[in-house]
Amino acid sequence: MSEDPTPVSDSPFRSETSARDEAPQFVLPLVVRIEKAEPPARTDALETSARAVLTILADERSAGEGEWAGAMRDWQDARIRKVVRRARGAEWRRAEALPGITVTGKSAEVRVFPPVPLDGWPKELARLQVSGTDLDDPEPPVDADPAAPVLWLNPDLGMSAGKAMAQAGHAAQLAWWELSDEERTAWHDAGFPLAVRTAEAARWSELTGMGLPLVRDAGFTEIAPGSCTVVADHPALRREPHGSGGAASTRSQ
Repeated sequence: MSEDPTPVSDSPFRSETSARDEAPQFVLPLVVRIEKAEPPARTDALETSARAVLTILADERSAGEGEWAGAMRDWQDARIRKVVRRARGAEWRRAEALPGITVTGKSAEVRVFPPVPLDGWPKELARLQVSGTDLDDPEPPVDADPAAPVLWLNPDLGMSAGKAMAQAGHAAQLAWWELSDEERTAWHDAGFPLAVRTAEAARWSELTGMGLPLVRDAGFTEIAPGSCTVVADHPALRREPHGSGGAASTRSQ
């Protein structure tokens, strides 16, 4: 991981054309298990998706000469795209047979796979539905622990569960890039504790000026290009507010 911060203008999530667009484009596939009789709770699915992204980033197969390392480097050198698809029954079993990692939450199961070319999905995943993935919370989520990482969603954006899962994964990845090796190890060893919550309007305005990692969506689906979707409020990254209210810069691999 490079120690040089990537300029904000070249953020992998910004909508403007940049050098990242000239590289071959890859996508990180995530599949959420949604059985008709027992769908997962929305918040748990978002949190599990974020932890799945962190899990593959931290996996030894993604580093050095690991079997996924080349694909992970190619993916992170281009636009950071994630696509969430849904599966149940036999579809889920076929997805589980492919190389990847399944991360389990309280009610959610999310399997993350090594990055694939944008137009080169495995047939077992390409046939899965991507649009219309939505979920509900049976009960309102409890308040987030202020001492733990929180991924704050923009209260002004209505996103499907699938879109929000991808955005939470983006925010978790930006936080990961900003942490030191020691901080990453501590987060990993603790099991990647985190919460995903929708910010109150006044709090969102405050969060976006704190210098924390901020996802600006490229606008491929659902929302307008350049929309600020999630702030990654990791305790190790809290800083004094920037005078300009700008987003924290990110690190490139």
